[in-house]
Amino acid sequence: MSQAIDTIDLWYGELSAGDKAHDRYWHLLDKAEQAQVKKLQHSLQQQRYIEVHGQLRLLLASYINQPAASINIQKTEHGKPYLADESGLAFNLSHSVNKLVVAVGRNCRLGVDIEHIKHRASLSALVDKCFSEQEASYWNALPEAKKTVAFYRFWTRKEAFVKATGRGIALGLEQCVINPAKPTAFLRIPAGYGPPASWRVFDFDLPDFGTQEPEVCAALATDKAFADVRVYKLAAL
Repeated sequence: MSQAIDTIDLWYGELSAGDKAHDRYWHLLDKAEQAQVKKLQHSLQQQRYIEVHGQLRLLLASYINQPAASINIQKTEHGKPYLADESGLAFNLSHSVNKLVVAVGRNCRLGVDIEHIKHRASLSALVDKCFSEQEASYWNALPEAKKTVAFYRFWTRKEAFVKATGRGIALGLEQCVINPAKPTAFLRIPAGYGPPASWRVFDFDLPDFGTQEPEVCAALATDKAFADVRVYKLAAL
């Protein structure tokens, strides 16, 4: 698949997690991925892992014109996957319950996160732990009816950023501060990742996911000044 240098592609789909998915994708996984499947205790986890990583391989194969089973996917010191033989192509994936998103770009750092929206009694405690003072003040001032969705908006933006850096949550979500007045921008980020203005955040609502009320929140973070984000639906199994 061709891709313009100044665009980022977002792919989304739903996981079937059944025997049909296992039969289609198992042979595409490498030995390390197959070994990881066997470590998972629950059959649904195994099925979803197989489908997520099989779908990822088929998608990446369309970008680099290689057989999906032969793609060399490695992991950084902190566990972020990358293409060992295609350094210019960046990708990241996230899945929540039966929803999957994959972001693909070139010559950039990027991360993507998706979360199912559900009310939790612990949201206030998570805000105290993972939000900055500015973010927490903004969130606490919201009407109760808007707090749940707003929490997941902030959470997915922060998660997308820490995934883009390759460090994950260990980097400290409270140090990755979204500007409440301009949610596509950061106020502060940890040292070593450039100025906050060099990073961009993109919220996206996924077609066919949910009804009038959003069922999931999803966000992309990247250090690339992209001209366009193209959204595609993964082919159903």
